[in-house]
Amino acid sequence: MTQRFEHEIVFGDTTLRDGEQTAGVVFTRAEKIAIARLLVEIGVTELECGIPAMGRDEQERVRALVDLGLPARLITWNRALISDIQASIDAGIRAVDISLSVSDIHIALKLRKSRAWIKEQLKVAIGFAKQQNLYVSVGGEDASRADQAFLRELLQIAKNEGADRFRYCDTLGVLDPFTTFERIATLRRQVDLPLEIHAHNDLGMATANALAGLRAGAQFVSTTVNGLGERAGNAALEEVVMALKHACGVEPSIDTSRLVELSELVSHASKRLVPEWKPVVGRRVFSHESGLHTDGVLKNPLNYEGFDPAEVGLQRYLVLGKHSGRHGLIQRLEQLGLDPSSFNLEKLLLRVRQEAQRCKQPLDDQTLTRLCGVAGSQIFPSGEAPPAGGMAYAFSCSSCSDAFPRDYKHDISGFPAAKTPPGPN
Repeated sequence: MTQRFEHEIVFGDTTLRDGEQTAGVVFTRAEKIAIARLLVEIGVTELECGIPAMGRDEQERVRALVDLGLPARLITWNRALISDIQASIDAGIRAVDISLSVSDIHIALKLRKSRAWIKEQLKVAIGFAKQQNLYVSVGGEDASRADQAFLRELLQIAKNEGADRFRYCDTLGVLDPFTTFERIATLRRQVDLPLEIHAHNDLGMATANALAGLRAGAQFVSTTVNGLGERAGNAALEEVVMALKHACGVEPSIDTSRLVELSELVSHASKRLVPEWKPVVGRRVFSHESGLHTDGVLKNPLNYEGFDPAEVGLQRYLVLGKHSGRHGLIQRLEQLGLDPSSFNLEKLLLRVRQEAQRCKQPLDDQTLTRLCGVAGSQIFPSGEAPPAGGMAYAFSCSSCSDAFPRDYKHDISGFPAAKTPPGPN
């Protein structure tokens, strides 16, 4: 299905800022550089790269990214304070996101200020930034819970003061895609200022809300690799990219073949493992076990795969387990160089299913060859080793301890133990 989008979509990836705000996550300077380089290499054109107002160390890390001379806009997060913006300038930044709470809840309970103070602070901050010839994005924190008339007033102020765009933040991830579409479409009609959709995933709708915002007229979309971010995270870059491509028929100008490579880099740096079932980049999302699905995939992968796993850097796995059928078993035997006609396939399949239920895991090749040695003694007589080059002839239930081949698992053996973040002083 092809959908019409109003603008060419710009990915503003915030892995290096909002992603690093995931509780307990810290990126080293080298990790930030590696992530930034790979993001740009795959086609991301804007990186939100830090918060210079945090202090000298953060400023130096941001400066290191600036010094790379990457062909992308580097933007930093700032409160609506001149001192924050100056810290970004001192780090070599020429584009700033000026964030300001816009909901009455935040204004009253967090800032303990008034709407009038918010409007004046916004004017002062934008005015200073534009005097320094900076690109300015105004970030409306908690915009999804703000009074929409007041929000429209703030957008008009931002436009009048020379802001380049407005970031609509569903800070608590409380919107659904239908409301997101309506809100963004209404703002687009009311104020002629480019919009960015910044969605959080507290209710599991960040990717859907990001798409809805883009469909409604937002030009920019905020993402993080692997969906890192505060609490339940942000809209995942890999999900938004592939959803645009395959659900919306829009080519996002991103090299998708390296999405898994990028995911693994960020997983390593953040010490946050990617679930094997994670959409798009999870190692097991192209695994098939049930007889019906395996048969369909063997006939044509399009039967049960929305896109080729190689498109994101993955591969397909056919798993033998409780739900496997004859076609999957035959395919695995042939892969092992065994002649399926040498076996009573019905009995062997029954043993495969029983073994999977006993171990509560799929069978690996070693376990299958053990079962073959029992069921097909004419090929593997008792006590004999398999032919040279064959699988190990194990008589223990290896599937109980190692359900998949080594290259199928996400190897974390080299990862340092995750550090516990310090508590409040």
